[in-house]
Amino acid sequence: MAFSFCGNDKNISAYSVENGVLNNGCFVDALNLVPHVFLLFITFPILFIGWGSQSSKVQIHHNTWLHFPGHNMRWILTFLLLFVHVCEFAEGIVSNKVMNTDHLHLFMPAFMGFIAATTSVVYYHNIETSNFPKLLLVLFIYWVLAFITKSIKLWKFTEFGVGPQHLRFCITALLVILYGLLMAVEVNVIRVRKYVFFANPQKVKPPEDLQDLGVRFLQPFVNLLSKATYWWMNPLIMGAHKRPIELKKIGKLPIAMRALTNYLRLKDAYEDQRDRDQNPSIWRSMYRAFGRPILLSSTFRYLADLLGFAGPLCISGIVKYLDETYLGVYFMSSAELLQNSSVLSVLLFLALVLQRTFLQASYYVTIETGINLRGALLAMIYNKILRLSTSNMSMGEMTLGQINNLVAIETNQLMWFLFLCPNLWAMPVQIVMGVILLYYLLGWSALVGASVIVLLAPVQYLIATKLADTQKNTLEHSTDRLKKTTEILKGIKLLKLYAWEDIFCGNVEDTRGKELTSLKTFAFYTSMSIFMNAAIPIAAVLATFVMHHFLNKSGPSPSEAFAALALFHILVTPLFLLSTVVRFAVKALVSVQKLGEFLQSDEIGDDSWRNGDISVSLNAGKKHTGMVSITETRSVDLSDYDGTNVGNGSFTWGNNLLTLSDINIRIPTGQLTMIVGQVGCGKSSLLLAMLGEMQAIDGVYSCSLKRCGSETHGSYRLPVCLQLPPCSKNRNSVAYAAQKSWLLNATLEENITFGSPFNKQRYKAVIDACSLQPDIDLLPFGDQTEIGERGINLSGGQRQRICVARALYQNTNIVFLDDPFSALDIHLSDHLMQEGILKFLQDDKRTVVLVTHKLQYLIHADWIIAMKDGSILREGTLKDIQTHDVELYDHWKTLMNRQDQELEKVQHHLIYCWKKSHFEFTPTEEVEEEDEEDDFSLIANRRSKIPWKVCWCYLSSGGFFMVFLMVFSKLIKHSVIVAIDYWLAVWTSSKTDSGSLNETLSSGIPEDSHYLPVFITLCAAGITLCLITSLTVEFLGLSAATNLHHNLLNKILHAPIRFFDVTPLGQILNRFSADTNIIDQHIPPTLESLTRSTLLCLSAIGVISSITPAFLIALIPLSVAFYFIQKYFRVASKDLQDLDDSTQLPLLCHFSETAEGLTTIRAFRHEARFKQRMLELTDTNNTAYLFLSAANRWLEVRTDYLGAVIVLTAATASIWSSQYGLPAGGLVGLGLTYALTVSNYLNWVVRNLADLEVQMAAVTKVNSFLGTESENYEGSMEASQVPQDWPRDGEIKIQGLCVRYDPLLKPVLKHVNAYIKPGQKVGICGRTGSGKSSLSLAFFNMVDIFEGKIIIDGIDIYKLPLHTLRSRLSIILQDPVLFSGSIRFNLDPERECSDDRLWEALEIAQLKNMVKSLPGGLDAAVTEGGENFSVGQRQLFCLARAFVRKSSILIMDEATASIDMATENILQKVVMTAFADRTVVTIAHRVHTILTADLVIVMKRGNIVEYDKPKTLLEQEDGMFASFVRADM
Repeated sequence: MAFSFCGNDKNISAYSVENGVLNNGCFVDALNLVPHVFLLFITFPILFIGWGSQSSKVQIHHNTWLHFPGHNMRWILTFLLLFVHVCEFAEGIVSNKVMNTDHLHLFMPAFMGFIAATTSVVYYHNIETSNFPKLLLVLFIYWVLAFITKSIKLWKFTEFGVGPQHLRFCITALLVILYGLLMAVEVNVIRVRKYVFFANPQKVKPPEDLQDLGVRFLQPFVNLLSKATYWWMNPLIMGAHKRPIELKKIGKLPIAMRALTNYLRLKDAYEDQRDRDQNPSIWRSMYRAFGRPILLSSTFRYLADLLGFAGPLCISGIVKYLDETYLGVYFMSSAELLQNSSVLSVLLFLALVLQRTFLQASYYVTIETGINLRGALLAMIYNKILRLSTSNMSMGEMTLGQINNLVAIETNQLMWFLFLCPNLWAMPVQIVMGVILLYYLLGWSALVGASVIVLLAPVQYLIATKLADTQKNTLEHSTDRLKKTTEILKGIKLLKLYAWEDIFCGNVEDTRGKELTSLKTFAFYTSMSIFMNAAIPIAAVLATFVMHHFLNKSGPSPSEAFAALALFHILVTPLFLLSTVVRFAVKALVSVQKLGEFLQSDEIGDDSWRNGDISVSLNAGKKHTGMVSITETRSVDLSDYDGTNVGNGSFTWGNNLLTLSDINIRIPTGQLTMIVGQVGCGKSSLLLAMLGEMQAIDGVYSCSLKRCGSETHGSYRLPVCLQLPPCSKNRNSVAYAAQKSWLLNATLEENITFGSPFNKQRYKAVIDACSLQPDIDLLPFGDQTEIGERGINLSGGQRQRICVARALYQNTNIVFLDDPFSALDIHLSDHLMQEGILKFLQDDKRTVVLVTHKLQYLIHADWIIAMKDGSILREGTLKDIQTHDVELYDHWKTLMNRQDQELEKVQHHLIYCWKKSHFEFTPTEEVEEEDEEDDFSLIANRRSKIPWKVCWCYLSSGGFFMVFLMVFSKLIKHSVIVAIDYWLAVWTSSKTDSGSLNETLSSGIPEDSHYLPVFITLCAAGITLCLITSLTVEFLGLSAATNLHHNLLNKILHAPIRFFDVTPLGQILNRFSADTNIIDQHIPPTLESLTRSTLLCLSAIGVISSITPAFLIALIPLSVAFYFIQKYFRVASKDLQDLDDSTQLPLLCHFSETAEGLTTIRAFRHEARFKQRMLELTDTNNTAYLFLSAANRWLEVRTDYLGAVIVLTAATASIWSSQYGLPAGGLVGLGLTYALTVSNYLNWVVRNLADLEVQMAAVTKVNSFLGTESENYEGSMEASQVPQDWPRDGEIKIQGLCVRYDPLLKPVLKHVNAYIKPGQKVGICGRTGSGKSSLSLAFFNMVDIFEGKIIIDGIDIYKLPLHTLRSRLSIILQDPVLFSGSIRFNLDPERECSDDRLWEALEIAQLKNMVKSLPGGLDAAVTEGGENFSVGQRQLFCLARAFVRKSSILIMDEATASIDMATENILQKVVMTAFADRTVVTIAHRVHTILTADLVIVMKRGNIVEYDKPKTLLEQEDGMFASFVRADM
């Protein structure tokens, strides 16, 4: 029997037991089989009979519940056990080869042990998830039996004198220890869970997170194997192929990862330092809150790095021991096993798998920590924003932009720094180890190569810093370009009406030019960085082998050469990354400094009164250095006070200039107080001062308290904050409607209820009081319509009324309304005053403070405060003022007669536009919905396809020559790199065995001396090609970016105005910001990386296959696996990326909304609600991001394992072929070195593919806008045919005019006929939507004139080139638009007028003195949107702009909207005098402005209904004009 368990040697009776049973080695080995067989027999039936009957006692939706103590310990020990069994098996097989006949007992028990260990862990996992611990007894018995049998074996070994110098002794000892430890783990489970031998077993509840069905992120709860391989992600990633991943699918975060949990951790660490009276350092707080996971991650990282060096060493061993024989004994030594190339290739495989697992674990831990840190920082920033002092915001110390940067950029910088920080301490270790190993392999010559790498590292660092600087420059230019683009898009209507689009387009192109210059530099440095990365290993290898040649007078052996090659590849990575890490570290330092400054900035007074505590402490905290110290602090019960007085109050916005001084006022409870005064006299500031938003320099605040019939008066000095005290518990906030309306990005209903419980009756009453019902009916979804950011889809009047409605709806005692009528027309104002303020609020006995310009409402006031220049002019009832200050009263009276007609204009026109846009929305929306449905049917096949068409479109916009150059240079470069390595293989192999090899490989290659020059030439060629390829890709990207942006800008600026009505501003801006940024900076490096990693993988697989063709057989299943992995991953990754992007936007919007509406939120005391919302948004975004990074780990683990399998197959194939004497040692080394690189690059291929797919979406979006139709700028007449002074007289004939906004829509003007004589003053009036504004747009050919014509001075305007027509007429719009720049630029961007003419225009517009007082006069700066002037002043600038253009026709589209009465009177006179000889067409809502006109046109529904002199029309009692005038009086 040649093949028996104990062997069949002639001279030994294997089965004799004369010396005692246990002294027969074979019997002891057989005994070792018993426990394994026992386990398999018992567990298999249990595993297969299924767990149905034994379902868990606690219903739980995840099978991931870790019930038993010592869980991770057990998994680690089992993995170790499996590894030792593999070694035991290998040792047995190798020893068996030495024997004369086969001895099964040498390796059979090891094999069975391996199977039993695997079974034990599967069995344990099943018991654990079904929570049935009693069955664990089986495992306990198994460990005991195995421990006993192995101990017997060890005891026998020592008895026979086998010791630690023998490998089998060591293995057996290790197994005894492992079985002992596993036995201990099992005993511990019994001790803790008491499931046997105890009367009352312990009841166990799953962790809170797992009881919550919403938590889907299971990484913290699954077992070790699933943790390491992200197995629990499989259903999600594979499911994505059938249905897109939605927010519901990814659920909530586990409690430990939520923003609130982490915020509390960070805040405690931060506050701790504050308590110790030291300046709190954010670094220290971060270390204390998140230090531990970083240490854990670093440990993983060290393990991975050390295992990484196993690769080169194993390669060296495999190549070296390919053909050596063994003279072994029955017991072999440890070193001998490591001289077997098959064993080494298995070890290489295991080392790779472990190294990759540790590396991914390290990445995952740092990413999770980084995300936790970001959540905590965001919460910290948000809390600070809610406490920021208003002066910080208004004085420009803290701009919205800065806050947005903190949220969007600085927190992300810190998060990225955390991701990379383990590299900081792992890299030096890696570099030192690498250099030592190189020295061990190649001696001194290796140090030369290493020094090349180390010396070039500073160059890389230099390039990295240059890159960072250039990026900063680019960012500045692109911010500048975006600012200009935004301004253009916001004022596009004005630009088109004035024919200025080309000037402004040129402006943007200039900035873009600067941006492109710095992008060129950026591209150059990027390509340098890529070049260094590719060229350094070549240079190092070159230096090393040339040096080796001169030192040793010969080349190295294959085993040394290829191990060295692999080591150089390992060394380059940390050095390349080092520059990145250092750069991020520097950025992180800056971010922390900014965060620190922000967290230390001024806050508003103490919070105690914010929480509605009844005891109001007036100690509001020390706030700024110039303040009076607190004299007395006392708590008073303010449960029912009777009015509020302020004495000697002085308030500042924090720049030590008094804004309000000497304020002495009283505000009666339950009555209506009005505050009046000219523009800019401090009315709004007074409201804010009472809300506690301003800094009080001085002042006495007293309130009388009625208690049990006695009266007490308390008066205290107010250091900071003068706060209207909270009254009854349920009404402890102030309802406040700010002057600048502030809306949330939520539904209209949510904007009005603002977090208060919904009460239908009250809601209806408020809607009626603010006459919002007609507007709601116009909205696409009624009051459930989502209002865009900053209320972008509503008119000014609608926004204002919603803000007032919010203030009315809240159940508060005190209501502050800051100029609520400014954007409303006369009817709406009256309605709001009567129904809303006098009826709704007064019936409720609420204290109302109203700031207004509408003097006609003073008769309703219970108390009046008149202000002038930051102090109180008068206060009292109207009667008091009438008797005591006759002059003031008379002044008011004259204004009142003129007044009754405020700002109907804005709102009506905009509602009108809204209607138009509403009609036009409907068709487009329907189209989109149909698309969506098609989309879903195609989704499955479309989602997994790569958008090649778009890629081609991108490449072709870069130019065909560049594309050709890129492809060609890439291919040649990779061929040369393969040639270098191949030549090295030939050269080194020629050493080992010059005879046979030279014949097979290189018949005809001369002596050794010629190897070197060829090698040097190839290396030089490789380095040059690296440079060329890296430059071509970057510059291809740059030229594509240049062309795409240029075309986009021109298309959009010349699109018809209709395009801007239909397309949301945000969408257009996104093309210019996010999408352009992706095209500029992200696509080129992704493209480069993708082509490089793909070509590397292909060349590696080609090399391996050509050396060992047997590898091709294994390649088929591997490529199938790879195909499916990348297919599933790309789809899931895209979905998760979209989720991450789409959840990030609301978060950023929420921050900027909060910063904009701070005063409102604080007045309402809604801080807690907004914090809660912020935490929810942060968690949602973090969930998406966590899943995205877990999906990346899922991919990387799988591609890394695939890579390890490729290495194993390549090694096995080489060993197998070498028995037939096929490849030479050098070529085996080459193959294995290439196989090692594949595992690095496989996941890059997939990651880059996925990234490119996401990034190409930007190109798709830009392309979709490139198809926009442009306006027809040409006209049928040449510009030269139009007389220079046209229109000279200003005669206008309108004949049968029909106008519509779009061919799909109904006409807005129907057959209008009119004749306007030269120099006539014409007024046009009519209700909202009657077509007044459309008529004004028709003069400029801005709308579709599809019938009839307008003839000005004998020329049909439809025939004129647009630029000529628009540059010869003037218009003043109702919305004042100013651009950032100088005053001169705003009046005359074409730079055609003299200073005198500009000053003259400013004088006409009543602005001359104001502009003279500014630094720089005409060159004084105008900030974005003209924010540094009041609304009234901006409107006057727009008037001046129209005066500058001396055109004989002026169209005024309700231009006096936001000006106080006195100024308006002057203006009306000025227009009449300055334009005495010109034709003026005024569109009016406030009829009194056109009573003096020569001709009045009354319109209704697009037709003219009345057309005559105002006097004649007034005589028609039942006429429309007469009814307008009556309503207006």
